[in-house]
Amino acid sequence: MSSPSTAPPASPAPSNLKRIVAASLIGTTIEWYDFFLYGSAAALVFNKLFFPDSDPLVGTLLSFLTYAVGFAARPLGALVFGHYGDRLGRKKLLVLSLLLMGGATFAIGLLPTHATVGSAAPVLLTVLRLVQGFALGGEWGGAVLLVSEHGDAKRRGFWASWPQTGAPAGQLLATGVLSALTALLSDSAFTSWGWRVPFLLSGVLVVVGLWIRLSVDESPVFKEALARAEERAAAEGKVEKMPLVAVLRHHWRDVLIAMGARMAENISYYVITAFILVYATTAVDLSKQTALNAVLVASAVHFAVIPAWGALSDRVGRKPVYLVGAVGVGAWMFPFFWLIDRGSFGSLLLAVTVGLVFHGAMYAPQAAFFSEMFATRMRYSGASIGAQFSSVAAGAPAPLIATALLSDYDSATPIALYVIAAALLTVVAIGCAQETRHRDLGEIEPPEPAGPAAKEPEVGAARPV
Repeated sequence: MSSPSTAPPASPAPSNLKRIVAASLIGTTIEWYDFFLYGSAAALVFNKLFFPDSDPLVGTLLSFLTYAVGFAARPLGALVFGHYGDRLGRKKLLVLSLLLMGGATFAIGLLPTHATVGSAAPVLLTVLRLVQGFALGGEWGGAVLLVSEHGDAKRRGFWASWPQTGAPAGQLLATGVLSALTALLSDSAFTSWGWRVPFLLSGVLVVVGLWIRLSVDESPVFKEALARAEERAAAEGKVEKMPLVAVLRHHWRDVLIAMGARMAENISYYVITAFILVYATTAVDLSKQTALNAVLVASAVHFAVIPAWGALSDRVGRKPVYLVGAVGVGAWMFPFFWLIDRGSFGSLLLAVTVGLVFHGAMYAPQAAFFSEMFATRMRYSGASIGAQFSSVAAGAPAPLIATALLSDYDSATPIALYVIAAALLTVVAIGCAQETRHRDLGEIEPPEPAGPAAKEPEVGAARPV
């Protein structure tokens, strides 16, 4: 319920909501383009440019290590952006994250290589990757919350899934640019200077993204919650707790559930889209162009199915759709590698496409699901911490672990078992979660206990303000 002095926010007009969705989608597309571009370049050329003295597979491992460093910075980004996003609003922090990500990516395109500056080259590369990870750690939560808190509650799963399509759209854009360059340029030209072009293009994309992002309004749910908090502070003289402290006090179970839910989603995605470039080109001896084209087409399908899965979660619930994805991706892993081992483009395309369709069933409802777990004044922190802290254990080491398993066992079986184990963990986490699709985001507001004997309310449930 709303406080007597504050009317509930009106639902935005359809045209306004579409503009907000577009702003979030374009911004997340640019940020994921920057992030995935690094992953593809790490698999294809960074081993030669920044670690030339190593064995090719060891060089790839070192290259993926700098890739993983970006994930290590994401929890820090989640903490910093979550704190200020819950204090100052979603929009300001989204603008900052886009500037940081775009600037770091553009700078990577200007970096000298190992041949020019020696060991300083991989150090500089790692620093810029840290900036990328820090920015992305704050991007996701803000983008999905801006849409979730503006949108129609009955179709929240559908509308909030659109910022999620920024991931496949960014993958599509990054892979498409790399695929075009590898097709147009010789291997020597691409290795010499062609790899820099997609990184430098990020500067143009950021200008477009900023122009669109600056045009949208702050979340009405956040503005209402901020007004209520200020009224309480004025009436009772209490200083509001830091969002992180409040999250750990009221929503610690939800944070753990979100982290478990992310395991299969994160690990499977980076195995299917990043590690596959290594596996297809080294273990199966397919060309870089063939592998990139398969990921390119599959990413287009992934983009299309995410809103469909999001809409389905509005009808049947977040949990059933998420479970379909987790069980599906686990069951698909052995057929996935069997198809790739056939050595044809068609079988590779089928393997990656089906894998990403199952991934979409987890990724699509995730935005609304995580948003509905947390109270408004701690939602940015809670959703970001739950999503990004798991990335350190999930997405960060996934290409590294998969590459190491391939190197040690010369077989895809351990890699398939690795993804299946993550899927089982996610199934358990979702099984422990409550269904959230009917929750009113404005009512998920945990009250302060009246005293030591006060009963703690059920975590994550809708509460009167």
